[in-house]
Amino acid sequence: MIDPSRPKTFIGDGITAALRFPTFRRVWLASLLANLGILIQGVGAAWAMTQMTSSADQVALVQTALLLPMMLISIPAGAIADMHDRRIVALAALSIELCGATALTVLHWLDLTTSNLLLALCFAIGSGMALISPAWQSSVSEQVPAEATPSAVALNGMNYNIARSVGPAIGGIVVASVGAVAAFALNAVLYLPLMAALFMWKHVAEPSRVPPETFRRAIVSGLRYVSNSPSIKIVLTRAMITGVIGGAILALMPLITRDLLHGGAQTYGIMLGAFGLGAVIGALNITQVRKRLSGEAAIRTCAISMGAALAAVALSRQPVLTAAALVLAGAVWTMTWTLFSIGVQLSAPRWVAGRSLAAYQAVSSGGIALGSWGWGHLTDATGVETALLISAALMLASPLIGLLLTMPRIYARSNEAELLADPEVRLPLTGRSGPLVVEIEYRVAPENGRAFHNIMQEVQLVRQRNGAYGWSIARDIADPELWTERYHCPTWLDYLRQRNRSTRSERAMEHQATAFHVGPAPVRVRRMLERPFGSVRWKDDTPDKAMNELLLGCKRGGAGISPL
Repeated sequence: MIDPSRPKTFIGDGITAALRFPTFRRVWLASLLANLGILIQGVGAAWAMTQMTSSADQVALVQTALLLPMMLISIPAGAIADMHDRRIVALAALSIELCGATALTVLHWLDLTTSNLLLALCFAIGSGMALISPAWQSSVSEQVPAEATPSAVALNGMNYNIARSVGPAIGGIVVASVGAVAAFALNAVLYLPLMAALFMWKHVAEPSRVPPETFRRAIVSGLRYVSNSPSIKIVLTRAMITGVIGGAILALMPLITRDLLHGGAQTYGIMLGAFGLGAVIGALNITQVRKRLSGEAAIRTCAISMGAALAAVALSRQPVLTAAALVLAGAVWTMTWTLFSIGVQLSAPRWVAGRSLAAYQAVSSGGIALGSWGWGHLTDATGVETALLISAALMLASPLIGLLLTMPRIYARSNEAELLADPEVRLPLTGRSGPLVVEIEYRVAPENGRAFHNIMQEVQLVRQRNGAYGWSIARDIADPELWTERYHCPTWLDYLRQRNRSTRSERAMEHQATAFHVGPAPVRVRRMLERPFGSVRWKDDTPDKAMNELLLGCKRGGAGISPL
């Protein structure tokens, strides 16, 4: 439910539009401090590792340890975010991060930290980040209205990059003057304002007409939705490739400072600050980029610019020139990820927003984490300069992927359609009754058969991503006008969820299909309970384990004509 305290005034399309809403503004400002702490801690961890070992592989693994949890637990985290109160999920995740940061501080202060222990604690902190990310990003729609969502998404990306513009520099100063332990302690303290802001958020959850899905079923539903959403699959594939190729710049930053520029912790902080400054510039201009360029043109432009910046960083030995190249790299890097994130958030309806964003986080962070590991190994074998030049060449070639996987055009969130009334039935059903078989009969003029079949391929994806399986479309050989759509749902409860998950655009597509129907009678819908052997009680007095469940849809009536 949207925050009721938000102002009901006209919302512009500027980058700051979402900051007009008090809840979003408080959480955003507190998140800025938390991100600042994470980046300061990241500088401390990376530099501490360079002091423990000279291995480029081990140094690059710090980035992998922080991001690998995003790939491993993002999908379960997204399911948790969609099943439970996202505010509570975020608070639990912050508690994990706070515990990891506190443990790292204490152990490093006692001089008990080893390279493996440092990686393990970075992994624990990264696990908290992975858990909070889907809950935080998908809660945007509960804090701002749909028209302010692009602004909120851009501001969330800008939040991290504002912190990155100053956080690494602060981290470098802290590490150089006090030591890595101070960076770890400061990170722990800066989690507290965000926890306070979330406590202050008076979130009111909308009651659901049906019970929530089980954890396993929620994960399956999320994966099914993504696998049947062509636009989301394209974004995820492009994000994975971009993460693998572009991860070199972040993973090798300590080695760029140490081996190419021959600098120390302060120089490292300044280089990261330059990258972050560029990221802020990119975030400030994302609205104009979206207005002037299509998604594909914007991604291609960013990839070419990123490749040029990587090559400049590889060849430069002057801190000023490297910093200038990193400003460009930061700007286009942020634009790229913001465009990907907006594409996912505006494609997914609210019921699966957390899981869709989790899939995006999994592939993007997984790509960066795996890429960081690979670039570290390559650097050990060939050196920093060669590894960066190879990354630059691959990035310059990456726009060719758009010839096969063109970025989809997405203009606004597909808002949920109005809920449909439960269909009338005469057979007593429980939520677990099933499988349910749905048959829909259309009469289509023969000359419209091909066009009808084409639109039904789109309807198939709608049915499947919302919960159906075993979909088919058949044509009667004795009556060529008669077409029968058929699909299954695991249970009666799953069917009720499936029919009310459609967005307005999906509901419009279903109406396009029914518009082909001809004849005096409307489209005929049959809903049947499949009874495989063993599912029927042999005696009337055999106890039904599901009798204590809520009986759903047991209204008087027939299985005649009703909304699909």
